Amino acid sequence: MDWNELRTFIAVAETASFSRASEQLFITQPAVSRRIQALEQHFGTRLFDRAGKRVFLTPHGELLLPRARHLMREMEDTETLMHNVEHRVAGVLNLATSHHIGLHRLAPVLQQYAKTYPDVALNIRFVDSEVAHSMVRKAEVDLAVVTLDSTPDSTSDTQLERQVLWVDPLCFVAGESHALHQLTETEEIPLSRLLRFPAVLPGLSTFTGRIAADAFSAAGLTLNPGMSTNYLETIAMLVSIGLGWSVLPHSMLDAPQTEASRRIRALKVATAPLIRHLGMVANPRRTRSNAALAFSQTLKDFRDSDMAF
Repeated sequence: MDWNELRTFIAVAETASFSRASEQLFITQPAVSRRIQALEQHFGTRLFDRAGKRVFLTPHGELLLPRARHLMREMEDTETLMHNVEHRVAGVLNLATSHHIGLHRLAPVLQQYAKTYPDVALNIRFVDSEVAHSMVRKAEVDLAVVTLDSTPDSTSDTQLERQVLWVDPLCFVAGESHALHQLTETEEIPLSRLLRFPAVLPGLSTFTGRIAADAFSAAGLTLNPGMSTNYLETIAMLVSIGLGWSVLPHSMLDAPQTEASRRIRALKVATAPLIRHLGMVANPRRTRSNAALAFSQTLKDFRDSDMAF
């Protein structure tokens, strides 16, 4: 048994797929199969049941998974200590980010980081911001660059260290042919009037969705969107074809990247400004590697020089 076999076992267990695990690990699917077979031969038992294209952990696999994760964390922490002693910026940087931030904020940061620290292997996980917070809390990734939790009790969560990198204003939007867009040209729209029209919003369990819901709640109104998706670019497309109004980052209108965003207009709505904060999340109880420290500094450099836009 070697560490690559354990790492592959965890990837297959978490993705429930040999093909997705191969994509995550940047190896071929046959290589994934060989590593799992070697691990099963080592323990003398099957670790996965296969049903069509899906795989499921056997009872033996369920028993191994938490222990494999613990062993990998111990090994990664040991490697971190060794690299830190040597002052080398090397090893693997496990990073989580949302699709929107990865698309609109991180490209130049990652490009500069990879150029400056070529000995670091980037393992980037694209997940919802809420999932990323959980991954950092469980030490499944080193850092996350995501929408920060703005709920009142989030600041007292000592399991996480947060740093704001960008203030991201939000705005109410509708397609350029939508009745709300025609109305906003002559008057400010009350929140109650928005409820007469279908809405397409991020899930109300997401940080961004909660910001929108809280604005209505503060006015004594209940928000019940007809459609929801956590992909802001998909929301922009649905809004652009007139399926509803939404709340999106103003940056998507300031620098439109797609045909859909070019057909969206901001609405003048009678409410306090909506703002979310984007930033970095880390686990203060885990030793931060030189690779993670260097990435944190790269992020701060881009923020301070305004180079990320």
